[in-house]
Amino acid sequence: MKKILGYRKLLGVDEKAGLKELKQVYRNAMKECHPDKFQEGSEQEEAQEKSKKVIEAYHFLVSISPETHAEALESYTNIITSSTIVDLNYKGGNLNITYAEGNCYEYFDVPRALYIKLVNADTPGRFARRHVCGSFVYREVSKATAEV
Repeated sequence: MKKILGYRKLLGVDEKAGLKELKQVYRNAMKECHPDKFQEGSEQEEAQEKSKKVIEAYHFLVSISPETHAEALESYTNIITSSTIVDLNYKGGNLNITYAEGNCYEYFDVPRALYIKLVNADTPGRFARRHVCGSFVYREVSKATAEV
């Protein structure tokens, strides 16, 4: 949650900000801190660092937006219900679940006790669907690549 709150604070938005508002705030922030506005030197380097942080914050907040989730709900539901979990990674309250198709989702502020129950569950996929997937803020970390 610290990461989410930090990004919201950086862009000056609250949890109710939609995609349209995020895009407008992002564009205005980039106008102010774009490195091309500054001459060579420390000001330009500071602007580069700030613009990188603004870009990262924007992309992150878009990825956890309810509007983004609504667009991908059918695909997400299909993956979590029909695919097998192949990898779990837990670090600092964040749980990454990788599915057989290659999709990986990151869930935020998952209690360690719940992660331990997930690892020890007879059917981790069913446990994750019941106790993780609908209960925590998440974002898609990577998508499966289609074979050509």
